[in-house]
Amino acid sequence: MTKRRDIDRHSILLSALHEVAGAAIVLDADLRVIAHTVDVPALVGGPVELGVFAPQMLCGEGAQRPVAEALAEGRAIVAEVPRPTPDGGSRVILVRASPLLSKRVRVGFILLLEGEPWESEGPGAAVVVHGIHTRDSSMKRLLRDVDRVARRSATVLVRGETGAGKELVARAVHAASDRAAGPFRAINCAALPPHLLESTLFGHMRGAFTGAVRDEPGHFRLADSGTLFLDEVAELSLALQAKLLRVLEDRSVIPVGGREPVPVDVRIISATHRSLRDAVAAGSFRADLMYRLRVVPLFIPPLRERVSDIELLAWRFIEARNDPGSREVARIAPTALRKMTAYAWPGNVRELENAIEYAFAMGEGPVLTEAHLPPEVRGRDTRTQPARNVPLEHDPASGDDDLPDEARRLLYAIERSAGHRGRAAASLGMSRVTLWRKLKRYGLLDSEG
Repeated sequence: MTKRRDIDRHSILLSALHEVAGAAIVLDADLRVIAHTVDVPALVGGPVELGVFAPQMLCGEGAQRPVAEALAEGRAIVAEVPRPTPDGGSRVILVRASPLLSKRVRVGFILLLEGEPWESEGPGAAVVVHGIHTRDSSMKRLLRDVDRVARRSATVLVRGETGAGKELVARAVHAASDRAAGPFRAINCAALPPHLLESTLFGHMRGAFTGAVRDEPGHFRLADSGTLFLDEVAELSLALQAKLLRVLEDRSVIPVGGREPVPVDVRIISATHRSLRDAVAAGSFRADLMYRLRVVPLFIPPLRERVSDIELLAWRFIEARNDPGSREVARIAPTALRKMTAYAWPGNVRELENAIEYAFAMGEGPVLTEAHLPPEVRGRDTRTQPARNVPLEHDPASGDDDLPDEARRLLYAIERSAGHRGRAAASLGMSRVTLWRKLKRYGLLDSEG
């Protein structure tokens, strides 16, 4: 009777563990399996026997053994582990290992396992999830995080370089959430002056200012029951930061010229290409607002760190532009592909798309060759003359190592655009106003600027 009661208790504990943690493995102090939930075998690719040595089971004899090393050292880790599938293929599972402590003594480990159906074709398989195309493992990890954070209504901060796809990630969070049927509104906080941005966000009443001929609801109210995406949120003025903080705290907005607060039910996703912590330290961003916005940070890896995505994305952009009546590209020449994968893509995915557009405009025939690529991608040095409206002492060809990376990117974009700031701003994925502000910040404006 006692044995039956113990079995029932064990089953209840495993059911409870599955309910709160999903696929989970419990290890003892010797790193041997003492329990696991029902869906673990399907993820690891076979039955899991009690007493098996977990590092050997998960990592085998592979050269890369991050989980085994962490378990041996008694530390927590999050790592990807390749596992076989029943059809002879492979898949990647994410393992989150945390030590179990009793009176500060490690008595075992719990391993939480995660996997996605679209990973069953192997770690290098191309996937399309929420409109995001990738075969890179770090991007697949981001997609898992997107699905995870979408289940809750916490505010999200998306970090990534210019052109990396911050709005696409924000749309993915919205599409995977229970707000997907609601509106998605996006606004670039750096594209408008503060007085106009305030009324655009919060709305205004008729007669609130010159030109306010009718009531306008503003983006917060237009996004009610949905998601509002605030791009370049670090560029908000301190006054608008205070108003945004009040909206987040009160869940209501007061239109410009109005007196009564209007309740809103909106999920906020913000984005920035620079660190909010650095902005707080510099005194240009409120610490209390940062903590409100940065509840769940998501980081987009730059394109130069996911080289396997370059060809995949290039073909996506080619297929979108192929036109039998104009030009239809059927192949990328090997030399062109080598140049593309060797280039650092400071403008990320947006710059890659622009490069494909350039190739279609400048080239002919069914093969995209190296000659069809922009000069900077080919490796040709175009920085022989300083850009117009840029002081000579800041010539990007001078190799001025004192300039921050962002400042050099701005100068290079202006040079590539022959000094045309509008085209330079477009290539960088920002407005002319934002480009002007950044040039001014780095002291790169001449007397005419």
